[in-house]
Amino acid sequence: MTTPLHVRGVLLPNEEQRDLWIVDGHLTFEPVPGAETIAAGGWVIPGLVDAHCHIGLGPHGPVHDPAELHDQARADAAAGALLVRDAGSPADTRFLDDEDDAPRLIRCGKHIARPKRYSPNTALEIEPPELAEVVFREASGGGPAAVGGDTPCGEAHPWVKLVGDWIDRGEGDMTPLWPADALREAVGRAHAAGARVAVHVFGEEALPDLIDAGVDSIEHGTGLTEDLVARLADSGAALVPTLINLDNFPDIAESARAKYPVYAERMVRLHGTARARIRAAYEAGVPIYCGTDAGGGIAHGRVVDEILALHETGLPAEAALGAGSWAARDWLGQPTLVEGAPADLLVCDTDPRADLAALHSPLRIVLRGRILPG
Repeated sequence: MTTPLHVRGVLLPNEEQRDLWIVDGHLTFEPVPGAETIAAGGWVIPGLVDAHCHIGLGPHGPVHDPAELHDQARADAAAGALLVRDAGSPADTRFLDDEDDAPRLIRCGKHIARPKRYSPNTALEIEPPELAEVVFREASGGGPAAVGGDTPCGEAHPWVKLVGDWIDRGEGDMTPLWPADALREAVGRAHAAGARVAVHVFGEEALPDLIDAGVDSIEHGTGLTEDLVARLADSGAALVPTLINLDNFPDIAESARAKYPVYAERMVRLHGTARARIRAAYEAGVPIYCGTDAGGGIAHGRVVDEILALHETGLPAEAALGAGSWAARDWLGQPTLVEGAPADLLVCDTDPRADLAALHSPLRIVLRGRILPG
């Protein structure tokens, strides 16, 4: 049993000044005699959320070394991201659940894509007739090893990650991966198994079928035109725009321009319109959440940069903070600062809604009831 801790501050988002105690890794509002006071003022925030992160991907592809995986997880937690939706990973990261300094993980399993239509050695590569069965196995715990993967069988995933579009080298441009009927069946199978479906999608063409199929989150969503924004808002699906990663689009375009000029021009155009389209989605009532797309081209530990980017794009400061904290936790089915909840929180010395940059230097980060080193 660890020493009980005591925190006093303004609890967000309800703006109540209260005392809370931390006992055996959980929160209570019942006084605990002898608790050590670790903050006697400030603003208390539910732990930040990176809802699109890849622990298990690095600049050169898949990562399987446990020490490197742990370093990625530590970087996210040290930045305040105490809850991560790992939106597609080729690695077995279950050992991190037992590490005191690793964020809590919600896993999607491997990406699901068609052959040669995603990053090499990263996805389960299948054809459309297999999609519904593979999605069901990922959602229910049948396991990717049954279809050629290398992560363990038997783990049910609360989310499944589809690749909705990617460059088709034969066409020289980005095109959808899945026909509408395969998508509808696959999403239905996932929902029947109790899982939700997240979809990577950059361009415009794949979005109508994805929205109509009932997917639960659009990742990136740079192809959201005005009519598609309205359809997405009506569907109730969320948008995780990964703004700091979208700024890689011009470099992606230049690296592809000599061989795929049409694709390069599309990536430049999507980058140019991305922030206006995301702002339009927010104004239309689409739920928007914070995700960095860490792994690959984005370093781990940049959750605050993404919250700042959401605000700069047009979300009010409180909405941007909620998108990376309490609102994202609600969306992912995780508790906030309530009786009995896991003790995952940040304490800031100033109101972060007045200056989101304060999130870069919190007074305290508490994960699993323990103070993380500063």
